[in-house]
Amino acid sequence: MSQAESNLISRLGFAARQQLGHLGYATRLFLRLCTNTGSVLSRFGLVRDQIFFLGNYSLAIISVSGLFVGFVLGLQGYYTLQRYGSSEALGLLVALSLVRELGPVITALLFAGRAGTALTAEIGLMKAGEQLSAMEMMAVDPVRRILAPRFWGGIIAMPLLAAVFSAVGVLGGWIVGVLMIGIDAGSFWSQMQGGVDVWRDVGNGIVKSCVFGVTVTFVALYQGFEAQPTPEGVSRATTRTVVVASLAVLGLDFLLTTLMFSI
Repeated sequence: MSQAESNLISRLGFAARQQLGHLGYATRLFLRLCTNTGSVLSRFGLVRDQIFFLGNYSLAIISVSGLFVGFVLGLQGYYTLQRYGSSEALGLLVALSLVRELGPVITALLFAGRAGTALTAEIGLMKAGEQLSAMEMMAVDPVRRILAPRFWGGIIAMPLLAAVFSAVGVLGGWIVGVLMIGIDAGSFWSQMQGGVDVWRDVGNGIVKSCVFGVTVTFVALYQGFEAQPTPEGVSRATTRTVVVASLAVLGLDFLLTTLMFSI
C-alpha cells in the first residue's frame, strides 16, 4: 500500500470517528432534553415565553407566505383542472396540497430560517460570553434551564404555525378561485368539506409538523450548544442550522409520506 493510500484511509477513518462522536453526543443531548420534560413543564412559564418568542415573531412571515402560496395554488390548480372540466374541485386541491404537504414542509423551512437561526445565535452567544459555564459553576444545569424550555417551545409552536399557514393558504386559494376567477363558492367549499378527511389528511399533517418541530428545534439547539465560542464559530453554526434542518425536513417528509400513505 502506498503512502498516499494510507493517508487517505487514515483521513477517512478520522472523519468517520469524528462524525460518530458528534452523533453520540447529539443522542445524549436529545435524551437529556427528553428526561427534563417533567421539570420543564412544571414551570410552564418558561415554555410559554419561548412559544411567544418562536411562534409570535414568526407569525408574520408564515402568514404572508401562506397567503401567496394559496394564490399560486389557486391559479395553477385552476388552469390544470380546467383542462379536465373539474374546476369546481379547486377547493379540494388547494386544501389537500396545504394540509398534507405544503403547510408542514414550507412552515418548517421558514421556521428553520427564522426561529432556528435565532435559537442557534442566542445559545452560541451565551456560550461565547461564558454564561453557560457560569450557570454550571452555580450548580444550574444549562440544558434544563436554557435548552429544554426552548426545545418544547419549538415543538408546540411548530404545529400552530403550520395550521395558520394552511388556513391562510386556503383563504388565498378562495380569493383567487372565487373572487377573481369566478368559481362557485358553494362548490369550492363543499368539495373541500367532502374530500378532506380529518384523521387521514389533517392528522397526518399535524404529525408531520410535530416531527419537523422536534427536528428543527433540536438541530438549532445542538448547533448553538456545540458552536465554537467565537464570532466565526457562531456564524458557521447558524449556517449549519439552516442547511442541516432544511435537508432533514425534506428527507423526513419523504419518509413520513411513504409510511403514512402506504398503510
